[in-house]
Amino acid sequence: MRGGVGARLAASPVMVGAVTVLVAILAVFLAYNANQGLPFVPTYRISAQVPDANTLLPGNEVRIGGVRVGVVQDAEPVQQDDGTVIAQLDLSLDADVEPLPVDSTILVRARSALGLKYLEIGLGESSEGFEPGAVMPLSAAKVTPVDIDEVLNTFDAPTQGAIQENLVEFGNALAGRGPTLNTVIGRLRPLLPRLERVMADLANPRTRLARFVRALSATAAEVAPVAAEQAQMFEALDTTFAALASVSRPFIQETISETPPTLDVATDTLPRIRPFLTHSEALFADLRPGIASLRANAPTIASALEVGAPVLADSPAFNRQLAPTAAALRRLNDDAAARGGIDRLVETNDILGPALRFITPSQTVCNYPTLALRNIQSLLAQGSGSGGTWLRFLVHQPPDGPNDEGGASSAPASGGGSNPEPNFLHYNPYPNAAAPGQEFECEAGNEPYLRGQQVIGNVPGNQGTVTADQG
Repeated sequence: MRGGVGARLAASPVMVGAVTVLVAILAVFLAYNANQGLPFVPTYRISAQVPDANTLLPGNEVRIGGVRVGVVQDAEPVQQDDGTVIAQLDLSLDADVEPLPVDSTILVRARSALGLKYLEIGLGESSEGFEPGAVMPLSAAKVTPVDIDEVLNTFDAPTQGAIQENLVEFGNALAGRGPTLNTVIGRLRPLLPRLERVMADLANPRTRLARFVRALSATAAEVAPVAAEQAQMFEALDTTFAALASVSRPFIQETISETPPTLDVATDTLPRIRPFLTHSEALFADLRPGIASLRANAPTIASALEVGAPVLADSPAFNRQLAPTAAALRRLNDDAAARGGIDRLVETNDILGPALRFITPSQTVCNYPTLALRNIQSLLAQGSGSGGTWLRFLVHQPPDGPNDEGGASSAPASGGGSNPEPNFLHYNPYPNAAAPGQEFECEAGNEPYLRGQQVIGNVPGNQGTVTADQG
């Protein structure tokens, strides 16, 4: 029955083709990763200095005792302080090699007569080892042995003639051995029918082997330029998976196990918090103008914070005074005489309030009371020596005309008089002083002189709030 199943499988071109394709894919994958090591396998990376890389290439093997333990990842020239140039090899070794003893040696050796090389490491006996990323010094490199190509160069013309003679004699040695060779060939005959069936299946157009080979060629051509990047990717994946392995349990395991109930809670909760999110969106939209204004006012806010910090530092001492101050205010409040005085102050304030509302702006805005005191002081300071001030005799000054403004007059000035210019009265007994209900201006002393007309009262327009002696 086994022979029957095997015969049926061997007789099926599709099955044979599929198996062949899978074997070919596996072979290509292993061949592609052979030089860089298998993926997801931890490695031990160090560097080594040698006098000459001696045609070593990335991907060449690294051996210890003839056993492959890693590959050469890269080789690059390094110039020493004395100007000589040596080669530095980046090695990717199996993790089992770590740590490599510090007294180990290295040697570049030939692998075949075609020029293929490999790096031989001689293990030392030191208890100390190279840390990952360390560099083996140049002193660890042994003298390079004689390579096979140098040996072949020793075959000069006489040597070649001697070798030809040897080959002739070897041929003579095989002479008469035909039956034995026939026996060997005959025993290979059972293999040929099976090989013939396999080759027939591969040659069958339905297997599309030619298309598969062309696709492999195109894939290899696309992958070749980024082979180094892919190797670095596998190396990085190795580091990533190693890091994930350290936290796989219990952290990643608990995260995976807790994710389904978390999603259930989110499914149930998110619709409920949707109104909150909507209101939050409106709130942040309303906050945008304030946030924008903070940008312009940030220096002022920063200055306020700088000033406020010392104030806050002094606040405890101030706060300690609040309790006795409040107690004193309480005693004042409980005193009948004090309460009567406060009531009188309230009544006085109520009486003076309307007047102060009109009088206060004349000083706080227009500086008029200060100017009045200054003018009175200047007026009284002027005079005629021991004869007294002229202010005392102002009422006895004779008039200059029928409607003179300088002294006694029979009528308000309205043109005429002895002056070359007609005399017109300009008089404003109640100028605007920024009081409630008035134009916000300091009119007294700022009125313009309107020629050719008599002006009594407020003048047209706003005269501003700038007066003399204002800071």
